[in-house]
Amino acid sequence: MDRLSSTTLLPDALQGTRDDISEQLGVVWSQIKAPVIVPLMSIAVAVCLAMSLMLFFERVYLSIVIVLVKLFGRKPDKRYKWEPMKDDVELGNSAYPMVLVQIPMYNEKEVYQLSIGAACGLSWPSDRIIIQVLDDSTDPTIKDLVELECQRWASKGINIKYEIRNNRNGYKAGALKEGMKHSYVKECDYVAIFDADFQPEPDFLWRTVPFLVHNPEIALVQARWKFVNSDECLMTRMQEMSLDYHFTVEQEVGSSTYAFFGFNGTAGVWRIAALNEAGGWKDRTTVEDMDLAVRASLKGWKFVYLGTLKVKNELPSTFKAYRYQQHRWSCGPANLFRKMVMEIVRNKKVSLWKKVHVIYSFFIVRKLVAHIVTFVFYCVVLPATVLVPDVEVPRWGAVYIPTIITILNAVGTPRSLHLMVFWILFENVMSLHRTKATFIGLLEGGRVNEWVVTEKLGDALKVKAATKAPKKPRFKIGERLHLLELGVGAFLFFCGCYDVAFGRNHYFIYLYVQAIAFFIVGFGYVGTFVPKS
Repeated sequence: MDRLSSTTLLPDALQGTRDDISEQLGVVWSQIKAPVIVPLMSIAVAVCLAMSLMLFFERVYLSIVIVLVKLFGRKPDKRYKWEPMKDDVELGNSAYPMVLVQIPMYNEKEVYQLSIGAACGLSWPSDRIIIQVLDDSTDPTIKDLVELECQRWASKGINIKYEIRNNRNGYKAGALKEGMKHSYVKECDYVAIFDADFQPEPDFLWRTVPFLVHNPEIALVQARWKFVNSDECLMTRMQEMSLDYHFTVEQEVGSSTYAFFGFNGTAGVWRIAALNEAGGWKDRTTVEDMDLAVRASLKGWKFVYLGTLKVKNELPSTFKAYRYQQHRWSCGPANLFRKMVMEIVRNKKVSLWKKVHVIYSFFIVRKLVAHIVTFVFYCVVLPATVLVPDVEVPRWGAVYIPTIITILNAVGTPRSLHLMVFWILFENVMSLHRTKATFIGLLEGGRVNEWVVTEKLGDALKVKAATKAPKKPRFKIGERLHLLELGVGAFLFFCGCYDVAFGRNHYFIYLYVQAIAFFIVGFGYVGTFVPKS
């Protein structure tokens, strides 16, 4: 049978119209390509390469410093005075400082018992510690459960206070600020803060408080996070790789060189005098912890990071929870930078080098450039050069620099080196949301102060799996489809097809694989799926 021609299937008028449109589009493209598209693409490539170099040199610098720290043994107990707390026969327990332990929570049905139990299990003289549960829960059933748990520990002789508010103004910052207003807090010297899914070991205070007691210049002692559910799914393994680098390298270097790093909002102990001098908790951004840390640093206070002290906690295992968390963690720092950059520049108490470190390294490179260049360069500009072959990206910028950066990032989690490719693809997908959130923070867009508490599952998923017969999960299409990811995936797939047909750089291998990653996330096949009860 003769092959059917296109004119057999389409009327002559329609065929002519289609040809006319294609011809017109081709003419328009050829007319604007040289004078408009090529210069714009060249500028975009140059800017992206500059940002890549900024990130590259920052990563190399951090790697060199961390190697020197490890080689020369600049451990916290070598840089600062640390002696174990000793009993005083004459003073008795009054020789020990008074410690407040704050646990802010909001509808934490799955984990409230873990955090309260761990806090009440802290080893410290019982008359020198106060456990303060700051419950902002809006679910009355959960509120009752938390209050009963506090009463249960109080009946065992634990000095525990259950505090509630009649509003959620300021979210976590508002709760912590309100908690500091109670009269009994005036007796306290230090405050330890743990989010609702954090479980400190009993010796936590014995290992942290001596730094504050023996070194009056120290305001904060920060512990490392240890993830109890990192093996739950591939997404939690990817998170572990990113956060391990943050703790192993970024926090360690900041502590060792400038005695400054961002407070992680939990698993840390503050000197209350320093907290108050810095202006206390403020709710002007969604990163109240970083806000406080920067303000305290500008007052001249020093921070200590203890990488050997680990506090168990939970990673978000559903993609929805992780997206909300990453929005907050990306939008907040960008917004804080906008609000504080001139305050940092005008500050008289800290050195010029510390100002440069905070503004350039801490904020610009790590909180802005790192997100923007990952998405704009590797998911937009680089793929677009396939369509504009007149604009070339040098091999060092397209291959060598990102490879070195990736290797330097991955060394924080040696057990996951075999997952490096998956980590790259996942981080590129997440950079879409981080970049969007960064610009919202810089421009103070509509979602700049959006605060969604990260959902914690605890053992809920295991219990459901054990008590219910497996059945096909029910979900609405809108809950699983993510149009932004699907749109970027379609763009990358189109660029890959174009490169196969007309390109010469062989980018199509990367473009197809990255497009598949965007499609997988776009269709909701990432993270843990929690069946509705």
